[in-house]
Amino acid sequence: MITVEDPDDPRLHDYTGLTDVELRRRREPAEGLFIAEGEKVIRRAGEAGYAMRSMLLTPKWADVMRDVIDRAEAPVYVVEPALAEKVTGYHVHRGALASMQRTPLPTAADVLRGVGTMPSSAPREAAVRRVAVFEDLVDHANLGAAFRNAAALGVDAVLLTPRCADPLYRRAVKVSMGAVFHVPWTRLTSWPQDAGIFREHGFVTAALCLDEKSITLEELAARRHEKLVLMLGTEGDGLSADALRSADEWVRIPMSGGVDSLNVAAASAVAFYATRP
Repeated sequence: MITVEDPDDPRLHDYTGLTDVELRRRREPAEGLFIAEGEKVIRRAGEAGYAMRSMLLTPKWADVMRDVIDRAEAPVYVVEPALAEKVTGYHVHRGALASMQRTPLPTAADVLRGVGTMPSSAPREAAVRRVAVFEDLVDHANLGAAFRNAAALGVDAVLLTPRCADPLYRRAVKVSMGAVFHVPWTRLTSWPQDAGIFREHGFVTAALCLDEKSITLEELAARRHEKLVLMLGTEGDGLSADALRSADEWVRIPMSGGVDSLNVAAASAVAFYATRP
């Protein structure tokens, strides 16, 4: 444990300007890091097999995180709350941050086959029956909530289109409560050209949309497809026309009360629950 009193200390570089989204979008993937915030999220990142680069704690959290500190093969910087706020750009009310090392993303084919796709996974194959595809979700809170829904409701894997937000961005991780560490995921390289990979692996693709030609979610669930991909689109516009053309089924969640649609994270929860095995 190293006490740091200078906010410009270069050892705190990983934690500077955490509120600058554009800075983080460029820096974190390029430098191979992501930030875990809060005791539970830091623990879950470690349990998932991500290596720690360093930790930034305020003094009162040193005892709480003692077991994590003892296991960490990384420096632990202890700073006063005011200095933590100066470094990060916001009030670190959870008192604990960790810079974690990213791992290379698996291929989409490996994710669909269930081949050891998480940092802590031994090479093995696990059955993958339900997959979520998120197209161009740009809000980190929505993406984090959708990952939390996927973990809670038994979705086996998540695939992201190239323009989707980063699920390892601090806010996405925080909203997901660390669920992003436990659901196998990767990013598709070309969309919707990559959609053919689902058919190659025996999946039926169902696109959630508002079109009157779509079947209801209940009808989809009643068909009990053995391997199912649920596709959800960006905030506001929903799935693109090209994505809809690539799908086997169009599906809607029936609405009442004059409401035409749900927030994408809420819609994902409804769809994941209705189609659970």
